[in-house]
Amino acid sequence: MAPSERKSRFMKWLSKLFRSGNNRGGTAGNRNHQLIGDENMVWRAPFRSVDERSRTQKEKEELDHAIALSLAEDSKRPSGYRWQDKDNELARSLQDKNPPIYPPYAPSVPQYNPYGTRICGGCQQDIRYGNYLGCMGTFFHPQCFCCRSCGRPIVENEFSLSGRDPYHKSCFKELAHPKCEVCHQFIPTNRAGLIEYRCHPFWSQKYCPSHEHDNTARCCSCERLESWDARYISVGDGRSLCFECMESAIMDTGDCQPLYHAIRDYYEGMNMKLDQQIPMLLVERQALNEAIVGEKNGLHHMPETRGLCLSEEQTVTSILKRPRIGGHQLIGMRTQPQKLTRRCEVTAILVLYSLPRLLTGAILAHELMHGWLRLKGYRNLNPEVEEGICQVLSYMWLETEVMPGFKNMPSTSTSAASSSTSSSSSKKGGKSNVEQKLGEFFMHQIANDSSPAYGGGFRAANAAVNKYGLRRTLDHIRLTGNFPL
Repeated sequence: MAPSERKSRFMKWLSKLFRSGNNRGGTAGNRNHQLIGDENMVWRAPFRSVDERSRTQKEKEELDHAIALSLAEDSKRPSGYRWQDKDNELARSLQDKNPPIYPPYAPSVPQYNPYGTRICGGCQQDIRYGNYLGCMGTFFHPQCFCCRSCGRPIVENEFSLSGRDPYHKSCFKELAHPKCEVCHQFIPTNRAGLIEYRCHPFWSQKYCPSHEHDNTARCCSCERLESWDARYISVGDGRSLCFECMESAIMDTGDCQPLYHAIRDYYEGMNMKLDQQIPMLLVERQALNEAIVGEKNGLHHMPETRGLCLSEEQTVTSILKRPRIGGHQLIGMRTQPQKLTRRCEVTAILVLYSLPRLLTGAILAHELMHGWLRLKGYRNLNPEVEEGICQVLSYMWLETEVMPGFKNMPSTSTSAASSSTSSSSSKKGGKSNVEQKLGEFFMHQIANDSSPAYGGGFRAANAAVNKYGLRRTLDHIRLTGNFPL
């Protein structure tokens, strides 16, 4: 059979096949309509009888035979030679006139990621072979997934994240879990599983709650707890002193005299001169407590009284010679009893020894104001008024020391510099950063005192002085016994 005849016979058979399919499709279409909704499309398969299925199988066999003959003929032709486009156009036109009943099947082809498509988030190089990690939408070589803190690779199954930075769990705990500044251990959790700790309001010293009840020493000046790696100095009367406060501590009455006279000059500079020479003594804790018992009048700041303005005759034991440090305690102190005779409204001013220069000065300024009020005839003032205005003078003096030039008040730094041989910064006529910070803390203590007389009284007195000035406030107190509103 000639090739042209075989091709013609194949095309006629193909036309017959499409016509018969069209007739069957139309018949089936009358019985089974396509249901098209807004969101769903359901295709119903046409009904076919046994005869139709056998005839279809026969036609399929004939089609396969015709295709095989066509392929055999096509393989005998020279390379690049194909049937004419007319036959292709005919086949396409027949298919357009008889669309298939079922929608075309488009199998999903799995995406193939060739090498080089994954970039390591650590070294920024291609991940070409071997194991890799996926985290936060980024890939890493195992050796490039490193802790942000220590820089070593993270090989554990669990790790911590801060933002997009990974950490070893141990490194993150070291970084974020608070440590006690007393025992230097991680602060434990409470029964609810929460981290509970205490924090000093000024120094921000964090520590375990248990240290408030386990006899951990606390500095009697700055209130900080003793760290396990820095022992405090025992003063000998139940008090302890940290090394920073010890640097400028005033230890005996002789050392304190220059500071006392400097504060008297401070009063005189504000036109509040003290006409009487009031004795001043540095005493131990026990001697101060005994003097408080013998004093008939006056309000004392409990639980710790650091100064006292005496108005009664008493015999007081004062410190004659400063002690020295021996190990972690003060030794070699010499004391001397001294009889105080009343010559005016004020017998003497007593101050607790071994306190830093600025705290000693603040106590002296407070007690001198008590003396000034008594010498000037201010009688029967209620505690909030008397203690409040005395705290204002103490606060004002600290301001001139911590912030020289504040309100153009005279500073006592220069005259008091020679008062303490234990402070190298005072010898040079200036204050160290440590002493400066201590002064700020003492001001913080006065401003945030919670007691009604010392705290509430200060805030009321300070508001009046800021509004009306010190002189007008004192005049109003003399006339009314209260602060001006």
